[in-house]
Amino acid sequence: MDLFEYMRSNHMEKESPLAARLRPTTLEEVVGQQHIIGKDKLLYRAIKADKVSSIIFYGPPGTGKTTLAKVIANTTSAEFKQINATVSGKKDMESVVEEAKNLQGMYGKKTILFIDEIHRFNKGQQDYLLPFVEDGTLVLVGATTENPYFEVNGALISRSIVFELRPLEKDDIKQLIRRAVYDKEKGMGAYDAMIDEDAMEFLADLSGGDARHALNAVELGIMTTERSGDGKIHITTEVASECIQKRVVRYDKTGDNHYDTISAFIKSMRGSDPDAALYYLAKMLYAGESVTFIARRIMICASEDVGNADPMALHVAVSAAQAVERIGMPESQIILSQAVSYVACAPKSNAACMGIQKAMEVVKHTGNLKIPTHLQDAHYKGAAKLGHGTGYKYAHDYPNHYVEQQYLPYELKGEEFYAPSGNGYERKIQEHMKMLKENAKKHGN
Repeated sequence: MDLFEYMRSNHMEKESPLAARLRPTTLEEVVGQQHIIGKDKLLYRAIKADKVSSIIFYGPPGTGKTTLAKVIANTTSAEFKQINATVSGKKDMESVVEEAKNLQGMYGKKTILFIDEIHRFNKGQQDYLLPFVEDGTLVLVGATTENPYFEVNGALISRSIVFELRPLEKDDIKQLIRRAVYDKEKGMGAYDAMIDEDAMEFLADLSGGDARHALNAVELGIMTTERSGDGKIHITTEVASECIQKRVVRYDKTGDNHYDTISAFIKSMRGSDPDAALYYLAKMLYAGESVTFIARRIMICASEDVGNADPMALHVAVSAAQAVERIGMPESQIILSQAVSYVACAPKSNAACMGIQKAMEVVKHTGNLKIPTHLQDAHYKGAAKLGHGTGYKYAHDYPNHYVEQQYLPYELKGEEFYAPSGNGYERKIQEHMKMLKENAKKHGN
């Protein structure tokens, strides 16, 4: 690198966005993703030992996919090449492959090719890479925001290890914000700025696990805020709100307003008012409430207040909870909206909830009642001598696969815990159970 190239690269580094300047160069500087780069994890060991095989990083924007690729670039002895699938094509790959073959043949040096947004390559472009990954000419490192099992060639997937990156935790984002404001080397410490704790909490909440989103807001705030009388730049909640283009909603996540809002949210779903439920959902999302927390409350409501009146409600709620963990904001708001509106509109029953509460109360007061002998395990040696399993009626041997016999402990004979409400699908449950018992009496079972 000559003097002019050095000056140009140095100038570009200073002028690059804050998120790019703060990008870690070593594993120790990486924040979050400890489930894949903790010291006892495979990826950590592979990077440290410079034994990286083909891998694909999959996760939402701003979670560190490119960062981990850059760490690999800074620690490997291999030649590291990078292309972006949004602007590159087959010719770019051909050039990398040709150079990789020369390096391997002449110096025995391997080449790592990092492809950002790899899902943007079509099937033919992805197929082109396959033989070179197969024969070791290239070690592929791909990054994608889309599910690689759907968007990346199956043959490439089978030759790679997929690492899923998760949205950064709130404390991770706060750590990066502090680094951005006060670090004088890579951050904006030279600007002599300060950020209020409330503003940091606000940005960490609103970023939705996307570090880039939070850092862009910090940079904009510092660059556009006038100095106060003390000569410092103060990043307040108001400044942070303007920079991230979100109005501060009165929603203290440790105070009464938080509990009032979540209470109204749940009661609106329970009360079959989808409009009110969506309003409170929007309020929580706007204020930066955790999408995983919201998803948990929807799952609870789906079981506690809908139950078997519509068994699909819990499936929808659980699927939504899994989806928001993988996708992050802002798209998660659509998924949560679907789940909330479904649960709110579903027929309601708390029979399952009341059933377990009643059963728990009976267990609490009756202690360890003896299980009827005919229900006890008869599969071990000596069980027959104790009479275990004797007299048990196998339900599938009877009409409708049902036979009346004592299942509860004899002391609780006739006790009922689950009483279907007759609402929604529970009406069918009622009818089904009634039919079973009536037919059993007719046949004398």
